[in-house]
Amino acid sequence: MTRTTLTAGRLNTISWLNDNIVDWAAGGNHYSIDGSTKESNSYYAFNFDGSINTTDGQYAFIYQKLGTKGLLLKNGELLREINRSYYFAEAYEYPAAFVTVDEVTYLIHCPKEYCRLDFENVETGEIVTDMIGRDPTDVFHSRLEISPDGFVLMSKGWHWHPLDVAYLYDIKECLKNPKLLDEINSWLSINAEISTANFINKTKVLIGSGEEVFDDENIVFPPRYIAVFDIGSKQISTPVKVNGEFGNLFAIDDERAWDTYLYPKIISLKTGDIIDKDESVYSGKQNSSIVNKENLVQIVFNRDTKQLAIAGKEVIEVFTP
Repeated sequence: MTRTTLTAGRLNTISWLNDNIVDWAAGGNHYSIDGSTKESNSYYAFNFDGSINTTDGQYAFIYQKLGTKGLLLKNGELLREINRSYYFAEAYEYPAAFVTVDEVTYLIHCPKEYCRLDFENVETGEIVTDMIGRDPTDVFHSRLEISPDGFVLMSKGWHWHPLDVAYLYDIKECLKNPKLLDEINSWLSINAEISTANFINKTKVLIGSGEEVFDDENIVFPPRYIAVFDIGSKQISTPVKVNGEFGNLFAIDDERAWDTYLYPKIISLKTGDIIDKDESVYSGKQNSSIVNKENLVQIVFNRDTKQLAIAGKEVIEVFTP
């Protein structure tokens, strides 16, 4: 891996926009990999520490990762405030993702209930999935992710007691029938706790198991292993034991992945070995959808370039595999 350190004087949030990093909470400050910056004169005076944006940068959402407050922006200007339920909000990441379907952009989040996913038209504010008869299953949705082709939504959240889970949803079908968002008959029907997951491509998902064992006599996916789940066949590859603790995983390709537990490292998906690492950069201790503020560091993955950006104190560390 290679490391590039960018200076950032007033840093609040980080998001990738093409090859640049943008701090939307600081009014849209741009940081280029060559070290150049473009600063804004505006600023959102609140302790936001998370952000996402559409691929063209027209819309952005800044929020408290372990809070209830968020702001929806258009071209860097405030469009409206967004909120989620207070219920255990301090214990897990705010669920939010953008998706565009038939030229309409939606913010997927949980504005009605902590356990209910909804699609909100970003322009009109209409929650198009708000219909009579919704009856969501009791799951804390978190760490939302959209497949590379834009067809599948993944939620990497948790159930009470607590137990990490990952669920997949067909986006177009859910827009036709929002009640599908209330079901948990996931394609990821694996008899194991799933603590981390990330799309490798539109048909394969990298998954990592947690500590919980559901059936001692029939362990399909042992604790603290990684594997690849095939969406089409609904099968997983032979699980691999990682040689060390791991947290949030980000797939580089079908053979390697970034891991961000304690420090950035690259793991072989074939052997579980740590191929490369940089122990001088702290990247938090998140290894579950449930996390406390002390263990949480702002980390964003660029799916196109496979680069990892980690926010530090007045610096952004960018790693290239």
